[in-house]
Amino acid sequence: MSGGKWNLNIKSHQRVNDILLGPLERPALQWLAAHMPPWINPDVLTGIGIFGSLMIFLGYVASSLDKNFLWLASLGFVVNWFGDSLDGTLARYRNIQRPRYGFFIDHTVDALSEFMVFIGMGLSPYVTLEIACLALIGYLLLSVLAYVRTCVDGVFKISFTKLGPTEMRAIAILSNTVIYFIGNPTIDLPVGALTVYDLIVSIIAVVLISAFVVSTIQQARQLAKLNE
Repeated sequence: MSGGKWNLNIKSHQRVNDILLGPLERPALQWLAAHMPPWINPDVLTGIGIFGSLMIFLGYVASSLDKNFLWLASLGFVVNWFGDSLDGTLARYRNIQRPRYGFFIDHTVDALSEFMVFIGMGLSPYVTLEIACLALIGYLLLSVLAYVRTCVDGVFKISFTKLGPTEMRAIAILSNTVIYFIGNPTIDLPVGALTVYDLIVSIIAVVLISAFVVSTIQQARQLAKLNE
């Protein structure tokens, strides 16, 4: 692992975030970075992102008492996006990057945030805990793949098939809104009866795990051709 073939220099990593909402997100983040007050720094934004994740968790759990708490969960996704997506942009805008520290903090915090999001969903009355955990496993599998690939070929890819964290947040907010207005009816499927929200999260889980399997096979084939 200490050989020269391993790209362990975080400063030289290529970051790939080719997402569907990128043309809207990137200009918005640049504008926000340019208008942030001096007292807001990347660490403050990371803290805001964690607070957003806590809002999501509490919103989903409290929705068992009142469905209006779904709006708290949706607001939490916005707050999480603001902090999580802007911290790195602000660091680059102000030229105050700390690559190793930023990489470590950003992605350990991201794992904690996703844990709160999916477990919160599973503790709500809308999504079965087992299905929520399956989606969490799919997300963490993709995260492991992204980190391993970063070491292997120096490419840090956080988007798959035009989908990334921003799209996932948008899907969650849209799902919360739909469920709030129409309820969470049960659908009879060949595999059994699932609620609408269970079906949505199940599809997300299948997409995440499938992306992991396909991307892993593709990467392995590329490395095999290099005979390294």
